Amino acid sequence: YEKQKVDSHNLYTGVKELDASEQIIKELQDKGEVEWKETLHPNQFVIFRTVKSDDVYIARYKQDKDKLVYVKRSRRKVWGIKPLNPRQVTALDLLLDDSVPLVTLVGKAGTGKTLLSIVVGLKKVHDTDIYTRLLISRPIVPMGKDIGYLPGDKEAKLKNWMQPLFDNLEYIVGSYKKIDVLTVQELVNQNFIEIEALTYIRGRSLPHQFIIIDEAQNLTHHEVKTMVSRVGNNSKIVLTGDPYQIDNPYLDEESNGLIYVAERFKGHELAGHIILSKSERSPLAALAAE
Repeated sequence: YEKQKVDSHNLYTGVKELDASEQIIKELQDKGEVEWKETLHPNQFVIFRTVKSDDVYIARYKQDKDKLVYVKRSRRKVWGIKPLNPRQVTALDLLLDDSVPLVTLVGKAGTGKTLLSIVVGLKKVHDTDIYTRLLISRPIVPMGKDIGYLPGDKEAKLKNWMQPLFDNLEYIVGSYKKIDVLTVQELVNQNFIEIEALTYIRGRSLPHQFIIIDEAQNLTHHEVKTMVSRVGNNSKIVLTGDPYQIDNPYLDEESNGLIYVAERFKGHELAGHIILSKSERSPLAALAAE
């Protein structure tokens, strides 16, 4: 675990914040893209701020065009869930882009990593033919003392571990009245959503699926490689987590699989990465995270 550490204090953020001239803003709005000479990583975002107003303008670097492409405001709302800050806008843009099959979202508690990932996954599976199922999982690593043996079949055992994911699903389904189902359990019963334990993922091939691995900071390098190498054709995998809340006793903020994969993939156009910095859960949650 000591051999392959990442400097977590200088971790690639996926975003640059710059002051912009009126000419750049006008070109972005009129043409939808702008030439950019400064070296950027594929799928890195630039958040432009202007001196005269409080508005921000967001663009993403596309390596194939060698240009910054404007993130339109029409991409800033999904199923009634709206991003509440510029970095959430960048995360949403990556999640909605099917040409980026690997997305890593890193952030403290309450920054919206899991909620944004799940709402985009639900929309993609429900509204398009690209993905046939939303597969959600998280490592089975207890916080503190384990309560011991859990009775029942696999679904019954996983229920308590996956409850945070169900909380987000229930919030989304309750907020979006247009979805033609009544409950999250109906989505699971219809095989629309699959809740899986990482223990059983080895050897599987997962084509045409939108895959979310929550709490990925509790994965080792070996485990995260296993997960990413399961991804089949027309699938997308999203890894979310907070490297400062690790329950795995053998990992820390510099040796976990989440930030390791984010750092290793930062130069590839198949991957996108964002560090979400602002907690939107509540003032208390933000203060606790700090």
